[in-house]
Amino acid sequence: MSVNLNALKQYQSVDLRATVETASPHKMVSMLFDGALKALATAKGCCERTDIEGRSASINKASDIIVGLKGCLDLDQGGEVAQRLDELYDYSLRQLYQANKENSAELVQEIIGLISEVSSGWNDMPVEYKVGEK
Repeated sequence: MSVNLNALKQYQSVDLRATVETASPHKMVSMLFDGALKALATAKGCCERTDIEGRSASINKASDIIVGLKGCLDLDQGGEVAQRLDELYDYSLRQLYQANKENSAELVQEIIGLISEVSSGWNDMPVEYKVGEK
């Protein structure tokens, strides 16, 4: 069974690398949102089960992705929208720190809601703004 599991993990790794290498910038950001939401969902479950190690690992992963999303912002060209997103990401990082400290599924859920809303807006962006979309 472990041989099949290892083969599956290798396949998934190759599949993810291929997707990343061919993705447009818009798709890459969308993938970051998906990764953050997946890590946040895992963190919430870990909070509910009081799985300290899993919670910390998942919150750290989500935080790293949110830092990556912050890094994608162009504060010079993005105007008020980029500034607001920057503030939202800072807030999210602070709340995740607190969620980790307090084992708070509620704080994690709050960030899931915020990131879901931004992700939905990103994915619903008109096609003419999705430069290089494949």
